[in-house]
Amino acid sequence: MKKFNFTFLLLLIFVSSVCGQQQYRRSVQPTKNLIVMIPDGTSIGVVSAARWYKTYNNQGNTLAIDPYLCGTVKTHSSNAPIGDSAPTTACYMTGQPQQTGNVSIYPVADPGNDLVPIDASKAYQPLATLLEAAKIEQGKATGLVVTVEFPHATSADCSAHYYNRGKYEYIASQMAYQNLDVMFGGGNSILTEDIKQYFNNTGARLIQNNVLEFRNFNGKEKIWALFEDMALPYDLDRDAEQIPSLAEMTDKAIKRLSQNEKGFFLMVEGSKIDWAAHGNDAIGCITEFLAFDDAVKVAMDFAAKNEETTVIVLPDHGNSGFSIGRYGLPSYDRATIHDLFGNISRYKITTEGLEKMLLVAKSEDMKGIFKKHLDIDLTDEEYELLLRSKNNQESNYMEKSNSINLWSAITSIKNSRTYFGFTSGGHTGEEVFLAAYHPEGNIPIGMNTNIEINQYLQAAMGLEKPLSKLTEEIFAKHTHVFDGWECMINKSSGMPVLTAKKGMVEIVIPAFKSVVYVSGKPVHLKSVIVYIDKNETFYLPANLLSIEKHSPVEN
Repeated sequence: MKKFNFTFLLLLIFVSSVCGQQQYRRSVQPTKNLIVMIPDGTSIGVVSAARWYKTYNNQGNTLAIDPYLCGTVKTHSSNAPIGDSAPTTACYMTGQPQQTGNVSIYPVADPGNDLVPIDASKAYQPLATLLEAAKIEQGKATGLVVTVEFPHATSADCSAHYYNRGKYEYIASQMAYQNLDVMFGGGNSILTEDIKQYFNNTGARLIQNNVLEFRNFNGKEKIWALFEDMALPYDLDRDAEQIPSLAEMTDKAIKRLSQNEKGFFLMVEGSKIDWAAHGNDAIGCITEFLAFDDAVKVAMDFAAKNEETTVIVLPDHGNSGFSIGRYGLPSYDRATIHDLFGNISRYKITTEGLEKMLLVAKSEDMKGIFKKHLDIDLTDEEYELLLRSKNNQESNYMEKSNSINLWSAITSIKNSRTYFGFTSGGHTGEEVFLAAYHPEGNIPIGMNTNIEINQYLQAAMGLEKPLSKLTEEIFAKHTHVFDGWECMINKSSGMPVLTAKKGMVEIVIPAFKSVVYVSGKPVHLKSVIVYIDKNETFYLPANLLSIEKHSPVEN
């Protein structure tokens, strides 16, 4: 048997990436606006089930994405075929596959396992994103719309940098100081007093848990509208009088961003399709995807009318092995549409929504709650299972289906009455669907890698400067920028601060912000400052000492 030549494989991948970049730069006409839409963790089985669900419930036979489906995407981490949301979307945004947990940052080398060439000397280097390029290089408006807390992995990948996606205090600060024109989603509890004060100083409008104020907004100021302390409810559980839909938030974002004459970059995420898949909640997967598909229709309708917009729709990875059909079901090929979609169409609440009810309900009311919201008559055995697991909750949404808890008990009961199957409660490595619209028809077709998708997006934006060059300009090591200066890093306050001194000049640089202080005077930068404790390094603009190129912070 011939020995597998791993080095040769990496070379082929590298050459393919370079060729893909050149191909897209030659063949894609740049457009004024770019909308990237990500249904997080959506396997193709969810798409098929959502389409059949609509048919069964007389809601039409097609999805909004259907006319635009054009291929598949091989999405992966730098050292593993099955990706996590942080490194996979980060690759879409930067062109560099990364490791689990990485948020738009160069990965650590993993010799023997890396699937692409990795330069070990670049470990932890923040990488410029498409959003940053749109804002800094092209003067475009930028926006993010999600249905979970705003610093969650996918939105963080567009606008922040760190090696650990869970470090919300560092990520949230960067997102606030990126001066986004639009941020819609959840996460009120994550806002700090510093962030609120920064919004106040810069004239950004903050709307919290006020859907009427959100709906009435038609101004030109930068706007953050957040609902709930963390993630928004699933669409099936959502109170429309309190929480806007993803489609409504997408429409509002497009209207605000369109006011910029130079165009805009917008990322829209159907965030909780992934969460439902982790929890093996079939009705959650289906209805969350349909809510996302409604948002796709909003974007596609705008693009078709506007004629200056590229829209690309693609998941970041698969999840759960969702399937129509599973073990233990005889005569699967004779199962009618009623067999497949009859019971699930009677489910009027997700597992999450039902779990919240049961946690505060009296034991004797459980059977009635199941009957009312799911049309399920509980057996005595199922009732006992619920009683045993009532207070045993799993806090990590990615482990909902892998432990004995109330969520898994509810889901087991629901799934036993459907034909849907799941292979896991985690991510899966299959290719994901690709859909796209371009006014000139310049869309990516066939199978594209996540690296090639980034090259397409750069071409569609018309970026003249490669992201790698922008990275060098806005994320230089402080030891290079302040060569010959006296530098001290203070971490006593929680947020690291770099102080650089030379002669009578002192520059104070707080991490994860875009404001520095020169001899006590605040100066606003175009990009955020990133600090990495692994190598005790601040990453900041290479031209920081040319302070006249930057503008003072607005009061």
